[in-house]
This record gives sequence, C-alpha cells and structure tokens, in this order.
Amino acid sequence: MRKKLLGALGAAMILLTSGSVDAAGDDKAWDLDAMINPALRDDLSTMQPNDYTDFETHRRALMPDPSTLPTDPRVTVEDVTILNGGVPDLRVRIYRPTTKLKEYPAILWTHGGGHIFGSPELYEGLLLKMARELNCIIVAPDYRLSPENPYPADVEDCYAALKWMTNHRKSRLPIDEDRVAIVGDSAGGGLAVAVAMKARDEKGPKVCFDMPLYPQLDYTDTTPSSYQITDHRVWNRDANEFAWRAYLNNKLTNVEPYASPAHAKDLSGMPPTYIMIGTLDMFRDEAIDYAQRLMEVGVPVELHVIPGAFHAFNAMFADNPLSVDVTDEFIGALKTAFNTPSNAAK
Repeated sequence: MRKKLLGALGAAMILLTSGSVDAAGDDKAWDLDAMINPALRDDLSTMQPNDYTDFETHRRALMPDPSTLPTDPRVTVEDVTILNGGVPDLRVRIYRPTTKLKEYPAILWTHGGGHIFGSPELYEGLLLKMARELNCIIVAPDYRLSPENPYPADVEDCYAALKWMTNHRKSRLPIDEDRVAIVGDSAGGGLAVAVAMKARDEKGPKVCFDMPLYPQLDYTDTTPSSYQITDHRVWNRDANEFAWRAYLNNKLTNVEPYASPAHAKDLSGMPPTYIMIGTLDMFRDEAIDYAQRLMEVGVPVELHVIPGAFHAFNAMFADNPLSVDVTDEFIGALKTAFNTPSNAAK
C-alpha cells in the first residue's frame, strides 16, 4: 500500500497512509460515512450502534471461547498467576517463541477496553504474530477492571507485571532487561504511558520503548476531536465520558497523571515512543498533543496519523489490508527498537 512521508517535525515522523479525507475543520459532530478512509468503508458499513455504557453485556460478548482461540506451533502460550504485592493475585498470559535463545527482548502488553472490559485473549492473534515475528516474549496481564476496581488498580497490576517479568528469580523468564517495551491500545495505550512513567519515577525496570496505540490519555474530553466523534458505531464521546467516570470512581478533580497521563507536568526521561492514531478517532487530538509535548523535552517520537481511520480499526478488522499494513508498521518499529545499538544484545 502506498505511503507518503510528509516530513520530520522535531524528533517525530508523521506518516499518513494513503486515502483522501475531507476535514470539516470544526468541533461539530462529523459524518464518518462521508469521511471514512476508502479502505475502511465496507467495514464501517457493517457496524451497528453500540451502547458501550452497558459494559457488562460487552464483557460477556467479548469473552473469548478458549476452544476457538488461534494457535501457532512456533509460540507457546501459558497462564501464570503471580503474587501482586498485597493486592489480589494477578493472572498474566505469557507468549514465548519456541526458538532457543539465551535472552529475548520482551513486551508488556496492556490490553484496551476503556478500563471497563477486555482481556489478553481478545488480542490472541496479534500477540502470537508479534511474539513470532519479533522473536520476543510477551507478558499480558489480565488486570482488574472498573468500575468494580477503579484507578489505581490496573496501573498497580500492570506495573507489578512489569517488575515480575524483569525479575529473573521470580519469573524465570529469559528476558533481556535492556530490551523491554510496553505496548497497549486505547485504555491500554494510556496504561502503557502510565506504567512507563511510573517506572521512570520509581527508578524501576528499564523501558527501552513505549508504544501507545490510539491511547486514552485525557479525562477532560475538551479537545475538538472529543466533540467531533459522536457516532455510536465506534468509541464515542458518550462511551468515553462513562468510562472515565467509572475508572475515576466519579472523582473528576485532582486526577493523578498515572490515571490521565495527558496531565503529567514532566515528560522528560520518558522512553522513545511510537504513537498511532486515526483522524476519525476521538483520541486524535490528545494523542497528537502528547507526542508534541514529548518532542518538546527531547524524547524521540514517531507519530503515525492515519487519514479516515476510526478508533481501534486494526483490532476490529485485522484482515483489512490497511489494518495489516498498519500492524506491520508498528511491528517494524518494535523490531527497530529492539535492534538499536543501545538495546540490542551484546
């Protein structure tokens, strides 16, 4: 698929995947059907309105049947329960290549779902692909969900998983501690940022690369894109407002930056970062603003903005050629990160 590199902006690179889109240029609700990337038009036409605030129904609908999960003979999958520092034990799902290396690069995968639904298994195909193509170990925590377990439960769980996986004595995983990345999408993208920030602040495990994909970062919902995307076929303003209230236990003042990373005052010392977002994603503006703020303090950033793409399109329609292309792009970015001189195995 043809791509056009629009140019470097500071330490960032904005890569727009081909597909013409007519932007409205204001904060009124946008017509997704009129603005959709041609590659996604057929997929959007099949989507029905969703009431994402009915999170219990979504949890049941998204609960995978273990018998139907994809498998790959080149990757072993194992569920392990770890002790979680005095809070409930935590299940982590581990994806490990069958190759024989002394040490592997590793990924902490933080799944999406608005902090209110989701599980590692929802991404089984993607995680198998990443483990295989990157020849890396992936640890995916099945973290606690809101509203039953509001912030900081999921941040605590994901950070506990990061510390566990990088502790050879506890995890017994052959992980190269210099090549550990955090990757997550949507709410998991926000968690990828929060956990990297917490590791920085607490001088915890080294994170060589951070990859928040279409991340949920700003609880205030005050950006133009948060008003423009109201279509109930996709993640929209109503769903997002509900999810933030559930996550923050209706405490929408003095929100900590680990909960809403857009409000972190200091981004210096964050790891090199890759961000992907669509122009029809309500998180568009907060993701771009976060990338810009990273650049301002000298953090290397690669920002990919996909014209006419809605929230989580690549996860929902993984076989779409645009989804395949975008997924290959961010896997390639991880491969580069794992093989840079400062991170590559000696």
